[in-house]
Amino acid sequence: MNSLALATQNLTKHFDHFVAVDAVSFSVRRGEIFGLLGPNGAGKTTTIRMLLGLLAPTAGSGAVLGFDIVREAEEIRQRVGYVSQKFSLYPDLTVAENFDFYGGVYGVPRDARAQRRAATLAQVGLRGQEPMRVSNLAGGSRQRLALACALTHQPEFLFLDEPTAGVDPLSRRVLWDLLYDLAARGTSILVTTHYMDEAENCHRLAFIYRGRIVAEGTPAEMKTRQMLGEVVEIECDRADAALTALRAARLFDEVALYGTLIHAIGDDAAQKLAPARALLHAQGIAVASAGVVLPSLEDVFIARLRRASET
Repeated sequence: MNSLALATQNLTKHFDHFVAVDAVSFSVRRGEIFGLLGPNGAGKTTTIRMLLGLLAPTAGSGAVLGFDIVREAEEIRQRVGYVSQKFSLYPDLTVAENFDFYGGVYGVPRDARAQRRAATLAQVGLRGQEPMRVSNLAGGSRQRLALACALTHQPEFLFLDEPTAGVDPLSRRVLWDLLYDLAARGTSILVTTHYMDEAENCHRLAFIYRGRIVAEGTPAEMKTRQMLGEVVEIECDRADAALTALRAARLFDEVALYGTLIHAIGDDAAQKLAPARALLHAQGIAVASAGVVLPSLEDVFIARLRRASET
C-alpha cells in the first residue's frame, strides 16, 4: 500500500488575475495529522476545495488516496470526510436527524445507520443527545456533531477546515483528542488552523502565505531548522510601552508580545540586547531579564511570513 494518503505537485489556482494558490507541493502520510497554517486569505480553503474536486486547478496535480483530484474526484468524495469552515449542519433538525441525513448523502445503507449513529456519537461524546435540536447545542458540541457527520461512512481521510474556530478551549481539547484517536486508527487528517497551540499538535505542518508554502516540517523541525534569525526574550514592566519603544527603534526585524513577555527577532539579535536594555532604561522601563531563547512556533511563523512578504 502507498504510504502517502495525499500528494500535490505545483498545485495552482488562479481567479482571473488573482493567484489564490501558487505552485503548492506537499504530502500527507497515512495515519498522519498534517496542519496547514496560515492567515485568512492565505489559500488554505482553496487548496482543500481543489483536493476535494470542488474546484478545478489552473495548473499542477494532486492525488488523494491514490485518486487523481481532477479525473477521479467522485472516487475521492466517497472515501473522505469534510468539515467546512462554515457551519454546515441543519439547526432545525435534531442531532440524530442531521447524522442520518449525512449518512444518506454518503451512501450509508438505511438499515446500518442507527448502529453507526450510536457508535459514532458515542465516539465524539454526544451519546444521549440524539433528540436535541442542533440550534440548542453549544458551539463545541456542534463542532463535534459536524465531525460525527463527516465520519458517518468511516472515511479514510478527513479534511477539517478550521474546525475549532470560535470554540472554547475545553471543547478544542476534546476535538483534538478525537483527532489523535482517529489518526491512531489509521485515518489521515488534513487540518487548517491559525491557532499556534493546535499546530503544535500536528505530526507535520506547513506554513502557507499568499498562496505559497513558505516552510514545512514537524513542529520541532520548524523551530530548529526553519527559523530565520535569533529570538531574544525580554521580561520587563510596562510591556506595551516597551513594545512601542523597541519597534520605533528598529533594533530588531520583528518585535511582538508573547504573553506578558516580549519576543524580538532578528539576525544577530543577541548583539542588540545591550542597546535594547539601554533604550528601555532611558524610557524608565525596568528590565527583569533578557536573553536568547529557543524560538516558539509563533516566532518561526512570524519570521517566515515577514521574509515571504519581502520577496
